[in-house]
Amino acid sequence: MTRALIVIDMQRDFCPGGALAVAGGDELVAPINAMMRDFDAVVLTQDWHPADHRSFAANHPGTEPFSVVQMDYGPQVLWPAHCVIGSAGADFHPGLDLSRADLVIRKGFRPRIDSYSAFFDNDHATPTGLAGYLGERGLRDVTFVGLAHDFCVAWSAIDAAKLGFSATVVESACRAIDLDGSLAAARQSMTQAGVVLA
Repeated sequence: MTRALIVIDMQRDFCPGGALAVAGGDELVAPINAMMRDFDAVVLTQDWHPADHRSFAANHPGTEPFSVVQMDYGPQVLWPAHCVIGSAGADFHPGLDLSRADLVIRKGFRPRIDSYSAFFDNDHATPTGLAGYLGERGLRDVTFVGLAHDFCVAWSAIDAAKLGFSATVVESACRAIDLDGSLAAARQSMTQAGVVLA
């Protein structure tokens, strides 16, 4: 029992037709479902924002989506409202095999701070509890798939490597937003952190 598959934010709002759609996001459902059987544990993450979340451009009058503002924890991309708690957009993609999930980690529910990583809020200090769960189960080898490659997948994989896990990203099972070169930057950051890009 050492290998965990971490499926990042495979939710309606990140798939075509959603509020923050990643091109081709729905194409990942079948390959991710197929991968699940090869792992000792499967963890799903779920973006879970209150409507007044500070990462939403709509909550910053005069700003546009995808602009960047400074928060007390650093730069923050302002997103279209997405994955609002209780909304259909926050639901997992209907084709995703939820029966295989051992744990669901909800993130981004604190109104004043975003949470890209499966391990920490964007202050890099407030934990989600995932590291403790993996550690207690002896799951030291973690593989990441899902959405979006250059934000939540990358931040999660980098944090995993920093925490001493063996971290791999299966790039064929990810899709990126690629905002102003963010995919290339994320790949470089992951490689520098010791993440294996498979």
